Amino acid sequence: MRTAGPAPVAAPPAARAAGTARRVALTLGALVALSACAQQAPGPGFGSIAPGAGALLPPAPPPRTQVALLLPLTGGNAALGQSMLNAAQLALFEQGAPGFEFVPRDTGGTAQGAAEAARAAIATGARVLVGPLTAAETSAAAIPARAAAVPMLPFTNDANQAAPLVWPLGITPTQQMRRLVAAAHAQGAQRFALAAPSGGFGQQLAAGLRSAASDLGLPPPLILTYPATAAPGLAARDVATKLVPAEDGTPAADVLILGEGGARVREFAAGLVAGGAMAPPLKLAGTVLWQDAGLAQEAALNGAWYPGPDPSARAQFDSRFESAFGAKPSRVVGVAYDAAAIAARAVRGQPDMVPQMPVGEMILGADGALRLGPGGQVQRALAVFALVPGLEGQVVQPAELPGTAAF
Repeated sequence: MRTAGPAPVAAPPAARAAGTARRVALTLGALVALSACAQQAPGPGFGSIAPGAGALLPPAPPPRTQVALLLPLTGGNAALGQSMLNAAQLALFEQGAPGFEFVPRDTGGTAQGAAEAARAAIATGARVLVGPLTAAETSAAAIPARAAAVPMLPFTNDANQAAPLVWPLGITPTQQMRRLVAAAHAQGAQRFALAAPSGGFGQQLAAGLRSAASDLGLPPPLILTYPATAAPGLAARDVATKLVPAEDGTPAADVLILGEGGARVREFAAGLVAGGAMAPPLKLAGTVLWQDAGLAQEAALNGAWYPGPDPSARAQFDSRFESAFGAKPSRVVGVAYDAAAIAARAVRGQPDMVPQMPVGEMILGADGALRLGPGGQVQRALAVFALVPGLEGQVVQPAELPGTAAF
C-alpha cells in the first residue's frame, strides 16, 4: 500500500518515513515561525460545559477541510516529490486559511500508486486532489476522482488529460503555440510551419498550431513530422526540401517551429542550414524546452524565439522558496505551488460545502498569471524570449494572459 496516513503531514512508508517526517516538521516549524508575525484569525469564545460536570471544557475543534497532495515521495522521483511538498507548504503559508490542511499521500511514482492514493484520500474526506505528477498517473487517479466528483489539479502538461473537474497545470503545447503565433503574427508573420518528431508531443503541438492559426484567420500551417528515432541532422535536411517557396515566390513559411530540445535541436538547426532552408525571411522558434542558455551558442539558433513563464514572477518564487528551504527549486516545482494555491482558494471558508473552483478568475502563481476554464482548460500568461549568446533568454514580448473569450 503506497498511500500515507491521514495526518496533515503524512510520512512516506517504510525506511524513509522517519527522515521525511523530520524534514517536513522542520519545514513547518520554519513556516509557523514566520506566521507568528502575521495577523491571526480570532480565537474561539468560551468553551462548552459538559453535562453534569460543572467544569469548562475546551471547545470542540472546528472541522478542517482536507486537500490531498498526490506526490512521489518514494521511488525514482522522491527528491522531486519532496520539493513539490515544500512548494505546497509555501503556498499553504502564503495563501492558506484557518481550518484548512494539506494531507500528503505517496504515489510511489506509478499509475497504480496514484490511483490508490486518490482512493484513500477521497475515502478520508479530501475535497480537492493536488497532483499527481505524470500523465499516466493522472489518467489513473482521475477515475476515482471523477466517480466522487472531487476536483483534481495534476502537474502534467498533457492537455489530453483535461476534462471536467481535471485541470492539467503544466505548460501545455497548445498554450505555447498560441503564444508564439500571436507574438509572431503581431510582427507580420502569416505562414507557420512545424517540424516535430511523430508521437504525442508532436501531435499536440500540431493541434495547438492549427487552432492558433485558424483563430487568427491565417493559412493552415505546414506540419512536417519524422520518426522520433531519426537522426536530427538527416531529418532537418528532409524538412528543408519541403520548405521551398512557391512558384510565385511566396515562402512556404515565415516561422518554422521546431519540436526538439537540447542537443537534438542544435543538430537539427545545423542540418537546416546545410539543407539551404535558413534563407530569410524564415525565422526559427521552439518550445519551453529551449530554456537553456547553451542553445544560443548554435549560430543557426541565434535570435530564435521560444515561449516561457513570466521571468519576474518566477524569480520572486525562486527567491521565496530558497529563503524557506535553502535550495533553488527546479522549474517543474512551481506547478505544485500553483496547484496548492488554487486548492487553497477553492476550499477557503467552505468546510461543509462543495469546493468552489476559481473558474474564470486570474490567479497569480509561481510562473505568473493563470486562469482555469471550463472542461479542464487552463490559460497561462507566457512571455516570448529570444536566444542570445551569453543570456538565459532575452524577453521580446512580456507575459500576457489571453482573455476568457479564447477558451
